[in-house]
Amino acid sequence: MADKKQQEQQRKQEAASTQAYLNIAEIKDGVVVLKDGSLRVVLMTSAVNFALKSGEEQDAMIFAYQRFLNSLNFPIQILIHSRRLDLDYYLDKLSKRAESQTLELVKLQTLEYGEFIKRLISVTNIMDKRFYVVVPFYPPGVEQQVKGIKSLFATKPNPKAESAKREADFQNFRGQLLQRAEGAASGLGAIGVRAVQLNSEELVELFYSVYNPQTATKQKLVNVDDLTAATISGKEPETQGGQDA
Repeated sequence: MADKKQQEQQRKQEAASTQAYLNIAEIKDGVVVLKDGSLRVVLMTSAVNFALKSGEEQDAMIFAYQRFLNSLNFPIQILIHSRRLDLDYYLDKLSKRAESQTLELVKLQTLEYGEFIKRLISVTNIMDKRFYVVVPFYPPGVEQQVKGIKSLFATKPNPKAESAKREADFQNFRGQLLQRAEGAASGLGAIGVRAVQLNSEELVELFYSVYNPQTATKQKLVNVDDLTAATISGKEPETQGGQDA
């Protein structure tokens, strides 16, 4: 019993040390809140095969991209996330479908196709590439704490009032950030690139796959509602639902 309790305590300490290296303070309402107070929205975008376009289409896309960059009055970050595609689930489903076939020829062809996929992934890594645009927002600087003689006459802060103010500020900053994200998505649309904002659960899954590349392909992350605050906000960890931070 003591060993189990010690192992649990060690696991919590390891999770806490991992959280200390993350720059994420919270993920809320589809917005990433960093420890410095700045906000981020992540847009997942489609891809365009530029090489297959005609010369006129390529020129049009270049000029559209130029106009998009010139229209921005804030910085953006463009990311390409590559990870190994796990096909075990697909191969298992293919095998079950082959066994359910009544025609022997169709069954044989399905099994041969499955074997072909197995041979293919044994000699090469099939990568899944996804494209993202990160839109930031930096709120005005937080007021410094009252120091000196003024602090002697400062009233005791009201936790409820402060919490309500923080929530109101967050919603205000979030609204301004979403306006930026909509402008960026509109500019990308002019190039022929579709952009969709990631929600909170999709953001958690994205960061989980980035920080856990080996397990992310094999293990499905639990529902974001089942995760404790420690996984998302970096506070003292409690029960992690069996997932590493």
